Order: sequence, then C-alpha cells, then structure tokens
Amino acid sequence: MTQPTILVTGATGNTGGAVVSELLHRGVPVRAMVRTRDARSAALQARGAEVVVADIFDPDQLLAAMRGVQRAYYVPPYHPYVIQSAVTFAVAAREAKLEAIVQLGQWLSHRSHPALMTRQTWLMDKMFAEFRGIAHIILNPGLFADDFLRTIDFAVLLGVFPVLAGVGKVAPVANEDIARTAVAVLMAPERHDGKTYRPTGPQLLSGREMAERVAKVVGHRVRPVEVPFWLFSKNARWGQGVGPFLVSALRHYVEDVRNGAFAFEGGVTETVEALTGTPAESFETTARRYAALPFARPSLGNRIKALVKFTAAPLLPGYDLPRLERKLGFPEPQKPTFSLADETWRDEHSQLMARQPRAGQTSRVAS
Repeated sequence: MTQPTILVTGATGNTGGAVVSELLHRGVPVRAMVRTRDARSAALQARGAEVVVADIFDPDQLLAAMRGVQRAYYVPPYHPYVIQSAVTFAVAAREAKLEAIVQLGQWLSHRSHPALMTRQTWLMDKMFAEFRGIAHIILNPGLFADDFLRTIDFAVLLGVFPVLAGVGKVAPVANEDIARTAVAVLMAPERHDGKTYRPTGPQLLSGREMAERVAKVVGHRVRPVEVPFWLFSKNARWGQGVGPFLVSALRHYVEDVRNGAFAFEGGVTETVEALTGTPAESFETTARRYAALPFARPSLGNRIKALVKFTAAPLLPGYDLPRLERKLGFPEPQKPTFSLADETWRDEHSQLMARQPRAGQTSRVAS
C-alpha cells in the first residue's frame, strides 16, 4: 500500500521538527515546509525529507507546497495575524484536495480570552471544524515541557530554577510525545475525524516540584526562585530571543496556570498512550535530555554565559507591551475573561476531558 505524503508546517520548530522525525522514522514521505533554508532545513533534507520554502501567509506559495500532498500537520505561527495564516491554509487545502489536517491548537482556546493568539485559535478551531470532505483533528496539549526547560542551563550551572506561577500546576508534555500522537492520527485520520485530543505529561507538577525533578537529573541541589513576570520577560527577550507578541500572551498564560486552568478536571490524560501504545514520558526524562544539550553542559564558558544572562536581565530594557498592542491595533473583547472563569469553556472542556481515550482502548493506532 502506498504511503501518503504528509506536509509539515513549522518543520524546523519544536513539534513540527519532532513530527518530521517521527514520520521519517516510520518511512513515511515528508514534505517539510520552512520559511528559509538554513542549517536546520539542510539537516532535515539530509535525513530524507523533501524541503520546500513557502510563506504561510501566501496562498499561491502554500498551494504550491501542497501539490501532491495528501495530509498535513498545521502549526499556526505565533503571529498577530495568525488568523490570515489559517484562512490561507484552509483555502489552499481545499484547492489541493487534502484528505486530512491535524491542527495544533490551544487548551485555553476561548472566544474572549485576554490573549489575542488564544482568541484567534478559537476562531481557527471553528473554521476548520466547518470543513466538509477533509478530515480535521485538533491537538490541545496545554503547556509543553520545553516551555519550562529553556533555562535548564540555570539549573545545571547555577543551581536555580525560575518559577513563575507559584503553586499553579500543569502536566508538561514532551514535544516528542505530541509528535507521536500527531503521527498516529495522521496515519489513520478517518478514525479520528472531528476529534479533539489532549496529550499531556503523566503528572501534574508545580514549578517547585519541577525543580525537585531537575535536581535529581543534574545531581545537585536546585533552588526554585520565584521570578516576577517583568524580570522573566526581560530574560525571554534577551536570553531566549522570544518576540514581543508571544511575551504579551505569556503574561496571561501565567495567570491561567495560577488559576488552575491546566489542572482542570484532573489535568492529566492517557491520550498519548491510548493513541500510540507508549506512555507519555516523565518530566524528569525530558529534563535529562535537555540537560545534555550543548548550552547546558558544565563548562567555564557556559557557566559564564548563564551567569551573565541571569544577573544582567534586570538591567536590560523589556518590551513595552501596552504600547505594542496599541501600535498593532489589537482587537479587544468587550469583557476579557480567563478560560477557567468562563462557564461555556468549563462545560466544553469538562466534556472534552471525559471523551479522552484511555490506555488499552481499541482506539489505539500504534505501529
């Protein structure tokens, strides 16, 4: 039987790159869509992916990238005009006659959320759900383990772990587990059409509990340090290269964690194991992989870099988020509401959690 060719957008990103890797591992033809050719795209091509350069906001370029493709993994770009990307993708998908789209969504997806990206994600969900003749599946993973491990060099080299949301808990999931779930669905989309899945890590953890697990990985004491958002945003800008639009949303997501949105209805699912046949990996396992990355390895150079990033951040300019939002003319809901405070969101997401597959059920699509 001929394998379908699968288009992956954001192919050099976190989940996009992991999806490409999983598909190549299975011997599935992959078309990796990137914004520009660089060392990362060259590495994908060397491993067997067909690399195409396309602007995700351009209908003609997207359609050209979809020609000869049967299915797609769509990762919305974190961009103020992301809704244009989604509409453009939908138009091209119809013209290219795709069989199926797996869309990376947001657990917080809500019509009046304070974050523009989250309100636009809600619109995307509704738009793609209206497709006829194209299977559509949403993945709503919540927060990624990657979100909490970008500063693991601080833990390894300085013995500190930044904590933003107090005792708020999440079930951080590895990029690789999101990818395995996406690929399982992409290989049999007709069985999952219209479904929304929430792949999570195996355990709810607070920032302090994450610090404890990281300490086990690095083999020494790691002190959790409460970091105010203004300081975090400076480090995100200068230490991690995070753009202002994402930072403007993160300040709201921190409140969502504090409010308990990611722990709603238990916060943990068996979705990864149910769909792939393998349990989701623990936060400790993911942290061990990050601790082995070059930027976190113990060395004098890395230690100096980590110390400079940690101590210099308060002295650096941050983003003027209100000014940014006024300049870009962000539309604002009449009554901004965090997800957990909205009765409709709670009702829909309570039902969604109840519908998640359990390990051992016949819905598993493992190979």
